[in-house]
Amino acid sequence: MASTPDRPNPAFNHSTNAILIGILLTLLGGAFWGANATVSKILMSTYHVSPLQIACVRQIAAGILFSITAAACTPKKLTGAVKSGRTWISMAVTGVVCVLLTQVSYLCTIDWTNSGTATVLQSLNLLFVLVYACLHTRRVPTIRETIGVVLAFAGTALMATGGNLSSLSLPIMGLLWGLADAASTAALAIMPVKLIAKWGNLTVNGITFIISGLIMLPFVRPWATMPPLDWRALLLFTFTVVAGTFGAYWLFLEGIMRIGSVKGTLLGASEPVTAAITAVMFTGAVFSWADFVGFGLIFIMMILLCKRTD
Repeated sequence: MASTPDRPNPAFNHSTNAILIGILLTLLGGAFWGANATVSKILMSTYHVSPLQIACVRQIAAGILFSITAAACTPKKLTGAVKSGRTWISMAVTGVVCVLLTQVSYLCTIDWTNSGTATVLQSLNLLFVLVYACLHTRRVPTIRETIGVVLAFAGTALMATGGNLSSLSLPIMGLLWGLADAASTAALAIMPVKLIAKWGNLTVNGITFIISGLIMLPFVRPWATMPPLDWRALLLFTFTVVAGTFGAYWLFLEGIMRIGSVKGTLLGASEPVTAAITAVMFTGAVFSWADFVGFGLIFIMMILLCKRTD
């Protein structure tokens, strides 16, 4: 049976225990992402590190970690992928769309808004996954899915306007970057699946992260442009590379390979919850009633779209 956005990859064991492991991995990956958003916000607001600098450094550093781990755990897959010319083209496209664009758009959204709002906007990726699933399986959205789409737009409108539809309370650049992040995050749940099934999660992440980081390197030049960092900032950078990027991507992609992109995207709801809590605790973020209602509508949308449709 072929893999689809609604179903897990057939190469993996789909026993009850395996599915539970997939759920746990996806939840942990989302939680690490959420905490990573707040850490990134602190680096940008307190230490004046730019989104591009954070993205470039952690892509290369996390890519090296993935590659070292792949060399230790799955050396044949890493060697095979490196020697395959056709694979490099797919890896490069995946690196640009699923890593570079996802990282940059997410960080820019955080920079313009806050970690909680950015991750909720990112949750709209399920809409893009739904569109792909409908096109891929040549079907129309169900009533449940249609209601979910309406709720998503209503929730986004509330967040963007603060409840006053005649004005825009969310910065337009924050909204646009958030939508770009949702689209690229949806691609992350779909595009690498075949590559991961063939070469493994570690190998694909290692190569795509290094490619995306190297593309940014001559433009960002972090060694010359990075502001002064104290020990606390270095610890935050370490967290954002090791747990927030290496750990989060590995856990999330391992999870969706076991439970499917749609359900995996839903379980990624642990990300905005973690991001919102940590944003309030560590950055003093304040959310209005319209934000909370908007968050709620988007979460209801995610629950509605969780139901697998064939």
